[in-house]
Amino acid sequence: MMIILNLPQVFVMTIPISTLFATVMTINKLSLNSEITVLRACGIGISRIAKPVFVFAIVMTIISFMINEFVVPAMSVQSRHLAIYSLQQKHVPEGRKNFTLNETNSDGDLKRLFYVQSCEDKILNNITVLDLSKKDTIQLIQAKFGKTSDEGWVFDGGVIYTLSTTGKIFNTTLFENSVINFGLDDMGDFVKEEASQFNFFKLMKYIKDNAKNPDFIEKLKIQYKVQLYDKLALPATTFALALVGIPLAITPPRVRYNRGFLFSVMIIFVYYLVRAFSINLGEAGKITPFLAAWLPVISISIIGAILYYRKAYKIT
Repeated sequence: MMIILNLPQVFVMTIPISTLFATVMTINKLSLNSEITVLRACGIGISRIAKPVFVFAIVMTIISFMINEFVVPAMSVQSRHLAIYSLQQKHVPEGRKNFTLNETNSDGDLKRLFYVQSCEDKILNNITVLDLSKKDTIQLIQAKFGKTSDEGWVFDGGVIYTLSTTGKIFNTTLFENSVINFGLDDMGDFVKEEASQFNFFKLMKYIKDNAKNPDFIEKLKIQYKVQLYDKLALPATTFALALVGIPLAITPPRVRYNRGFLFSVMIIFVYYLVRAFSINLGEAGKITPFLAAWLPVISISIIGAILYYRKAYKIT
């Protein structure tokens, strides 16, 4: 169920890639069969040949935006609630990696922080629990393996650190096996707002409403703004990659292999590398949130426009 609920986010990320490959494979097939040459001989230019591709790219851009705007937020909320419910029932969702969850008290202060690196075959790997529920002490529990049961969390091969609020270690306890019941009762305390749970306009309103909230720190505000602009930039990538794919797919008559496919793989790798780097710079405050989200799209669009112009100009 968790996989199904997270599929819309995967679709949004893969639609640009699939559009690029569809463009390259289709146009390259026409090129290898000399159909592009025949169309040129009939007076049909690249711009006219590319019109159906651009229409398809625009449609896929709209579909990507609609999924990201309406389906992803709803599925993210459901996924979050399912994960919380599973933890409340002492079951970490199967297949989840880097699973983290915060438990807060009635005042909104952090009570416990749970981290599970992965859950495979109902075995938890590399577990860390930060327990701040006691007033004067802090407990840090780390275990290599574990599982959940009706009695509580069963940890194998771990250590429990008991620290003061100033960081002084009071006690260190090594254990081979330990059962701990954290008493997770209030599922609502876990539900925290995330950018993926909002659509574009609701996220914009959320940022505006919390602009003067002291708990809405500047770093979090910047991250939300980056993700706000990314909700528009990511679907727009579909059209940008299609623009790049058209000139790459048109190969000279002497080339009898799909050269555009190889270039497409390279462009996708570079795009996601630049995207990750740009978003990290934006969230760190090194560049503006708008530029962080749109820099990869602008870069791909410029490259695509240059290649498209050169290919269309040389052929016509």
